[in-house]
Amino acid sequence: MSWDRPFAQPVPLPEGPPAQTLRDAADYIRKLPQPERDCQEWRLAVQMLIDAAEDRGPMLFARMGIVRALEAHIARTLGSKGQGPSQGQDRGQGNLKCDRDAI
Repeated sequence: MSWDRPFAQPVPLPEGPPAQTLRDAADYIRKLPQPERDCQEWRLAVQMLIDAAEDRGPMLFARMGIVRALEAHIARTLGSKGQGPSQGQDRGQGNLKCDRDAI
């Protein structure tokens, strides 16, 4: 198992330097608030990181998992600022939410 495996291309992170290795990405995820980490996208990203670290999955999937989770986080953040049902969007249209928020 090697958490020091490098990504082919660094993953830009919203805060701090880009993630160069699996360890960098895992450290970033560990610093997220628990509700954010509980989102489906981050759970999948964590699984892809573990698989890559244990040589059970490709590094590309690990990178894609992180990028997808970051994009979903950005979409949720932007969607929660000034956009909601009063602007013609309801919870099921246009806003990406965690599974726990769908209730």
